[in-house]
Amino acid sequence: MKRSDIRLDEYSKLLWEKRRQEKINESLENVVSLQKGKGLTSPSSELPTEELKMVEDYMHRSNLLNMGKALPERKKFLVLRKFFKHKRNQQVEVYVENGTNPVQFLGKVNTIGRDFVTLLTLKDRIWIPFQTIESAKVPYGLPEVSSTHQHFVYDEELRTKLITRFSETVASKDVLVQQFFEETLRTNLQTWKHTRVQVVTRESEFIGKIIKSENDKVVVKSIKEERAIPLKDIIFIKTVRLFSLLSLLVKKQR
Repeated sequence: MKRSDIRLDEYSKLLWEKRRQEKINESLENVVSLQKGKGLTSPSSELPTEELKMVEDYMHRSNLLNMGKALPERKKFLVLRKFFKHKRNQQVEVYVENGTNPVQFLGKVNTIGRDFVTLLTLKDRIWIPFQTIESAKVPYGLPEVSSTHQHFVYDEELRTKLITRFSETVASKDVLVQQFFEETLRTNLQTWKHTRVQVVTRESEFIGKIIKSENDKVVVKSIKEERAIPLKDIIFIKTVRLFSLLSLLVKKQR
């Protein structure tokens, strides 16, 4: 049958069907090319990599200083979050306000949230709200390493999943959720339910298991009682092992 013998409605139907098939083929080709490592965007600048890194660092720091001037009440949180993000998986020294005698913590930066940081030591996990931090620095004698890429294990399969199924991939792993979405102390503590912790506030300290974290309070239950502690009053939270718990109980009895 010649094209001139086809009615207009039939020809239009054939044309649209062919066009739909082309779209399907294009999408399949894109998926295949992504899986083969092709189809990625080109570099964002013509500058050499090392020069581009310096320019980006300068821009980020300038933006941070300008944001601190525009939002002075948020400056401390913005600076601390930026500092800890550059020190992820590295050793840091943090001083926390506690009356006249600041408490010193030394550990590796683990989780950086919207309003807190988590440090890891050989024995404990420590949650520290930004509002209670007096200062933070790299311990004397350790190198000042601004990039954390040396701790990043490249995963080709993960990269492909992030490109093709971002939301599904991120939602399936807590580590990726923390990486792409900044948690608050309240939401992070909710994931540590039934963990035995020591909660230190400006007026007292309490040891027990985390029951829940909601309405700006964390509920901790000991053998004798259950207590709801406002998050704004917390100086720090530290995990407690059974041996450490027995030692604390012996000290209290004395």
